[in-house]
Amino acid sequence: MRTFVSLGLLFLFAAGVAQAQSTEKAASASTPPRAQVAELMTKALRDYPGKEGKMIVVTYPPGSVDPVHRHYADAFVYVLEGSIVMGLNGDKEVTLGPGQTFYEGPDDVHTVGRNASSTRPAKFVVFLLKDQNKPVLVPVH
Repeated sequence: MRTFVSLGLLFLFAAGVAQAQSTEKAASASTPPRAQVAELMTKALRDYPGKEGKMIVVTYPPGSVDPVHRHYADAFVYVLEGSIVMGLNGDKEVTLGPGQTFYEGPDDVHTVGRNASSTRPAKFVVFLLKDQNKPVLVPVH
């Protein structure tokens, strides 16, 4: 009897794990991968009280898509590798490759930010001129 109960519990446990893994795969398949951000440097700007310069590297995995957001900063983008698609305020999108640049102003809403490829990563550097102690990215709903 004890073996039968143990086998039954084992079967239920295995079924639960399989269902959880299936649900997790379905959720991750419907959700694009998120950008990976690495901070390179932050420096207070003595000539501009209350402002700082911040440099970050953003890596878009294949298929990565940013949520709609804003920076409340001057943002200067330089593409290192791959191709990215950028768009501001619902205007025309642009596709950028290595060596190309993009500018985003403090009042802009970043409506499109994504990897142009579903198979290759993309990487770019961003220099932000922003208010100190303010977040780099603010989601727009």
